[in-house]
This record gives sequence, structure tokens and C-alpha cells, in this order.
Amino acid sequence: MADVRARRTERWFRAALLLKALDGAAELLGAVVLLLVPAATVHRLVADVVSRDLLGPPDGFLTRHLVAGTAEFASGSRTFVLVYLALHGVVKLGLVWALLRRWRPAYPVAAVVLGVFVGYELLRAVRTGSLVLLFLAALDVLVIVLVLREYRLLRTNAAPGGDVPHL
Repeated sequence: MADVRARRTERWFRAALLLKALDGAAELLGAVVLLLVPAATVHRLVADVVSRDLLGPPDGFLTRHLVAGTAEFASGSRTFVLVYLALHGVVKLGLVWALLRRWRPAYPVAAVVLGVFVGYELLRAVRTGSLVLLFLAALDVLVIVLVLREYRLLRTNAAPGGDVPHL
């Protein structure tokens, strides 16, 4: 029974890592794109999307949040957004790489770093009303739980002096 639970935890852990790797890569790519695309172009693109009612009514929830986020981005938060996306993406990709290699010191580091991200995401979500940040914080909490469970299993199943083989 414990072996079945361990395999299930391993599958969930790997799926969560895949999501975090995709998330990190998307953030890094987003930072590069935003670095190359002028703020006026981003603002114009959002205006085009809003004017075509692609997000629902012009005074709807999604439209209001997208316009507010774009206005904040265009008004000077650009550097913050670029640094946040790039740093977040690089850190996530580095942690995913270390965890997939089963480098034991990375597990507690990943839990702490993701915990800091959760705190920051929640703080920004409250200040900006961002549902996306709330979703990302929830995803990070789930990944923290999986990282800690996997770390516990790794330590429990490790040979006294050796490394755990890759699955």
C-alpha cells in the first residue's frame, strides 16, 4: 500500500514539476517578449482586444482587470514586471532542474523559495485584485506540499550513504 502511495505521489510530483517548468518557461519568454515589444504596442493590443469584445462586455470583469493591468504596466511598472517575470522564470526552471535530478538540498530551498513567492503573490493579489496571482499562489502551495512529501519519501527511502536512483 505504501509503495502505491509513493508511486502516486511521484506521479503528482512530476506533473507539478512539469507545470512549474512550463510556467517558468512562459514567464521567461514573456519577459523577453515584453522587453522587445514597446509598452505602447502592448497598450494598443489590449485596446484592440477590448474594442472587439473578445473578453466580454467592455465594462466586464475581465476587461476591467486587463485594462487596469495594462495601464499599470504602461505607467512605469514595466521594469518591475520584466524583472519579476525573468527572475521568477529562471528560479523556477533552476529548481525544477535540481528537483528532477533529485538533488536533496534543493527540496527545502524549493519549499522556502516557493513560500516566498506565495507570500508575494498573495500580497500583490490583495493590492491589485488579480485572480491570476491567486491561482498561481494556490498552485505554488500545492507544489510546496508535493515537494515536501517527495523530500520526506526520498529521505525515508535513501540508502544510508548513497543517492536515490532516478526513476
